[in-house]
Amino acid sequence: MVFFRSVTALSRLRSRVNQQSRLTNSVRWIQMQSSSDLDLHSQLKELIPEQQERLKKVKSEYGKSQLGNITVDMVIGGMRGMTGLLWEGSLLDADEGIRFRGMTIPECQKVLPAAKPDGEPLPEGLLWLLLTGKVPSKAQVNALSKQLQDRATVPDYVFKAIDALPASAHPMTQFVTGVMALQVQSEFQKAYEKGIHKSKYWEPTYEDSLNLIARLPVVASYVYRRIYKDGKIIPMDASLDYGANYSHMLGFDDPKMQELMRLYVTIHSDHEGGNVSAHTGHLVGSALSDPYLSFAAALNGLAGPLHGLANQEVLLWIKNVVNECGENTTTEQLKDFIWKTLNSGKVVPGFGHGVLRKTDPRYTCQREFALKHLPNDPLFRLVSKLYEVVPPILTELGKVKNPWPNVDAHSGVLLNYFGLTEARYFTVLFGVSRSLGICTQLIWDRALGLPLERPKSITMDWIEKNCKKAA
Repeated sequence: MVFFRSVTALSRLRSRVNQQSRLTNSVRWIQMQSSSDLDLHSQLKELIPEQQERLKKVKSEYGKSQLGNITVDMVIGGMRGMTGLLWEGSLLDADEGIRFRGMTIPECQKVLPAAKPDGEPLPEGLLWLLLTGKVPSKAQVNALSKQLQDRATVPDYVFKAIDALPASAHPMTQFVTGVMALQVQSEFQKAYEKGIHKSKYWEPTYEDSLNLIARLPVVASYVYRRIYKDGKIIPMDASLDYGANYSHMLGFDDPKMQELMRLYVTIHSDHEGGNVSAHTGHLVGSALSDPYLSFAAALNGLAGPLHGLANQEVLLWIKNVVNECGENTTTEQLKDFIWKTLNSGKVVPGFGHGVLRKTDPRYTCQREFALKHLPNDPLFRLVSKLYEVVPPILTELGKVKNPWPNVDAHSGVLLNYFGLTEARYFTVLFGVSRSLGICTQLIWDRALGLPLERPKSITMDWIEKNCKKAA
């Protein structure tokens, strides 16, 4: 009996050791940095040679390995599901959602430095994580936050370029115009024209990227105030962090709204490389276009209704539900409205995803924020009811692979609650956030010497002839 108890105890111990080992590997990025260096550039200078050697080894050992089979459906269907990009900052799993450098959103919320105890992660900390793969200390995040503030000066001609557009122009049009105007100061372009060695491309790309990230909230808030607040501009507050300052410059100083902005920028920062905006930024950057040109191209992709513009469509659709059915919409009324939307040839905005097959973790963390800060808001209660009603209907429809809500299903309701009610502006918020992931990858593209992107295209005639031969 003693023997069997000992075996059982030993078995349990081994199980715990194995579980601990797996846990250690899965959250290896959670370990705090031993380095006390507060400068992000110095950290990258140490990391890049290691990762360059790692890439050489991967190419040498696994270069001929098969990653999957490409079908005609994939070619015709927008390359959906084809593995064809190297993207270091994040990885998207169909079942568990996004991981930033191996970390889930709840893990990021737990270990990344916050502005206050039990608060939302600071976007500066997420940027550090994306770039280095390591969780920064609070001191390192504070140093990066100060550096971004020092870089945030926007030349007057940028505002004049925006002012040349009518105030009625879509906020994304005005925002992209501002980004293109910023390009005049590109450090990469200057260095390239002087003949910089390709091994050093990453350094001016780093400078451009941090300058761009720093200046985007200034440009974005200018667009908002110009369109919706009679052009009354609010200057930056040196005492605030990146997310809180963006909220402040927009005109929202509620501490809860500042917390929301920190969360919003963090969870929208990156979503691996295959989505339209990320892929566009990488594609244009592969031609050695500087970060301003690359990011402006990415923003133009984000502005499409099937990508970033969806977040404005969700709130407008929800408000249509309220206008037609009232705030206290019954389940039956909601079902009727949803079927009415589907039968008119439209989709229910905020539901479904090209990769995910479960509820988007970015939706979940926003729902948790709402339960904490605005549990009785009528629009939030409606969003909760949609979570119960929409998936069964989409499942019944039989054409939807993922009937669950995505990130866009929730963000507009939160912003609306705190007073940012202008849905047409929401995609600009998305754009500011996405700069962290896209610029991170541009820096690593140059550091690793990734080549010009040039996939092969084929014609329908080629498909027909070759498939007949194969048959």
